[in-house]
Amino acid sequence: MKVNTYLNFEGQAEAAFSFYAQVFAAPMGPIMRMGDMPTDPNAPPLAEDEKNFIMHVELTLPGGHVLMATDMLPSLGHHLRVGNNTTISLEPESQEEADRLYDLLSEGTAEGSGMMRMPFGYWGSCLDRFNIRWMINYVAK
Repeated sequence: MKVNTYLNFEGQAEAAFSFYAQVFAAPMGPIMRMGDMPTDPNAPPLAEDEKNFIMHVELTLPGGHVLMATDMLPSLGHHLRVGNNTTISLEPESQEEADRLYDLLSEGTAEGSGMMRMPFGYWGSCLDRFNIRWMINYVAK
């Protein structure tokens, strides 16, 4: 079984994935835009400003986990509801990498625990500037 994480954005998928590609030094997969999709004669026309929105993008993180994303379409009544139900758990190979990831992902945000020693490892959690929740846990081997 392969596990992927799919994220929804409000017109920020490309900016978010460009940021994540830098954080993880991972190449972003091909971008499929809403305007690239065949038109459905039974669906309402796509708003002009939404044609550049992301239909699908992927980023393979170190270790093989795949992040996928799309932009929601306000013209079709889509509304993003940010909550704590989207968390991506990272298990880096070193404490230094845990600190690096936490520092980059929490940059510019006010919601984060900081990295701390817990009974189960060196742990921290933060909400990034795109309102995605990350949990980082380094367990010494």
